[in-house]
Amino acid sequence: MDPGAHVTDSLLDRFARDYEAGTVLFREGEPGDFMYVIQAGEVEIRRTISDVERVLAVLPAGEFFGEMALINSRPRSATAVVRRPSRLLVIEPRTFEAMIRGKTEIAVRMIKTMAGRLERANQQIEILLLPSANHRVVQCLRRLAEEQLEAAGHHGLEAAIYIPAQLEDIAARAALAPHEVAEIMERLESASLVMHAEDAGIPGAGYVVPEVGRLLEFLEFLELKERFGRV
Repeated sequence: MDPGAHVTDSLLDRFARDYEAGTVLFREGEPGDFMYVIQAGEVEIRRTISDVERVLAVLPAGEFFGEMALINSRPRSATAVVRRPSRLLVIEPRTFEAMIRGKTEIAVRMIKTMAGRLERANQQIEILLLPSANHRVVQCLRRLAEEQLEAAGHHGLEAAIYIPAQLEDIAARAALAPHEVAEIMERLESASLVMHAEDAGIPGAGYVVPEVGRLLEFLEFLELKERFGRV
């Protein structure tokens, strides 16, 4: 959804603000006074899980966030940090309410977006609770592959799937350092479970999972190894 597309140029000029990378827009537990629409740049959504702050999502231009604090008047459920220089629309409660009342399609799109976001957040928490870095990376690749399968309307696990995600994106989603993910990806490449997109003849960044089914089998292997120690 891009609610910014429904806002006039004068409103854009009125509410747009520029932020440097590293700016903390709000912190988990704080009261919420504004919601944000990303016009340009990227914003990380972080949450503290088991006393460690984890990145739950990286939001690109066109996304919105912070609206729940305006809807339910509860403290922020996560922390938002500007990932790279960004221009955001900063919308206060009265303007937000006027947008919802005046444009039914905005309300419908927001509901659909929030429902999808809740599902992804649950999946992200599931990944972060996995016992090892190997588990996290493989489960992350599985989720990314399944998202691409759904988007393409396919359901077979034998097809090769292109994942348009860079190593840093996988590291953020798995809450691991890039060098840790790089080491795991190298091992997966050696096992022919994943390959660089360019090696598969696909231009640009990303990876290809030759067979999602084999990736799932490897995930089951990791789970057995974790449960019994040796297999």
